[in-house]
Amino acid sequence: MLRYVQTLTADLGWPPEEMARTQKNKVRGRVGGSATEYHLGLLKAKLAKYRAQLLEPTTKSSGGGTGFDVQKAGDARVCLIGFPSVGKSTLLSKMTNTVSEVAAYEFTTLTAIPGVIEYKGARIQLLDLPGIVEGASGGRGRGRQVVSTAKTSDLIVMMLDATKSSEQRRLLEIELDAVGIRLNRTKPDVVFKQKAAGGINATVKLTKLDEKAIKTILAGYKIHNCDVMIREDITVDELIDVLIGTRKYVPCLYVFNKIDAISLEQVDKLARQDHSMVISCEVGLNLDQLVEKIWDSIGLVKVYTKKRGQHPDLKDPICMRKGATIEDVCLGIHRSLVPNFKYALVWVCLSQSPRNGKNIECALGKIIQIFASRSESRAESHRG
Repeated sequence: MLRYVQTLTADLGWPPEEMARTQKNKVRGRVGGSATEYHLGLLKAKLAKYRAQLLEPTTKSSGGGTGFDVQKAGDARVCLIGFPSVGKSTLLSKMTNTVSEVAAYEFTTLTAIPGVIEYKGARIQLLDLPGIVEGASGGRGRGRQVVSTAKTSDLIVMMLDATKSSEQRRLLEIELDAVGIRLNRTKPDVVFKQKAAGGINATVKLTKLDEKAIKTILAGYKIHNCDVMIREDITVDELIDVLIGTRKYVPCLYVFNKIDAISLEQVDKLARQDHSMVISCEVGLNLDQLVEKIWDSIGLVKVYTKKRGQHPDLKDPICMRKGATIEDVCLGIHRSLVPNFKYALVWVCLSQSPRNGKNIECALGKIIQIFASRSESRAESHRG
């Protein structure tokens, strides 16, 4: 492994140091502006390429990037990520029926401990992962296993200590970003296909890249003929993410624990941050609101099934992601429904709630009845 790292370092050049020199030269005016941008783009492409090879070698090795052996169960998976002793195990014990060891010393949890949150008819798997340390993306403190498991989650809950500085959040984001996890970001709307001949087509005005910079980055990956369709104003880093193709875009909820130990002004400041929630596991403050926030962040919707000639089953819904198709629900019920599918009937489930003397219609979910080519119709899903 050491020889592998040394080989990569020699081939690299070494980009981080060269990038730092290039940025300094740019500030001092020693390098032309456009030429500097092209050079930095090429260095970023090299750095991302070799980092991917270092973290995910092509040859199989023991303990490379495999996560904990915990089977994914339920309608969604939520992973608790954070430094040691921030309250992850306490939160798991409070929100589920699972007992996770809690102690006054660090690294109490040494493996992934699963629990289940039952909410609105959904079963959400909550994983308590061991506390990670700085340098986890490089393998320190079983960090590879932790971040590899986080890649399989539908939502990352980043547990933070409200009594400590914001540096903890920045360090955790750096570790997750280093292994290709993009928090609270969507995949760039870029279509890339290698061909014998092609070109670069942009449907929007590019203000952060130009065609020469794109070709320079593509050349860094030894791609000289391809068809690139860009539908949004992307950056160099986003283009590199598309070329690598192994990035994972995961929503993240920043949960600040131990707010009972800080002032109200500090609590208000933390609560106003984007994608943030303030709680206290010790006194049980805001835990119910946290469950609701998790539900909203995952983006689950309820689908009710209906058999022919019967009322819909409103007690046992099927939970699907927003944007799920009828085919997705068919697969959720039984895979044999897909090849035998004929058509489906969909009803919108509404309720009327009085507000200010008026009846407001609130969409609760959808009822679906599936007709298959076999015998009788079967219930199915809707498009969220």
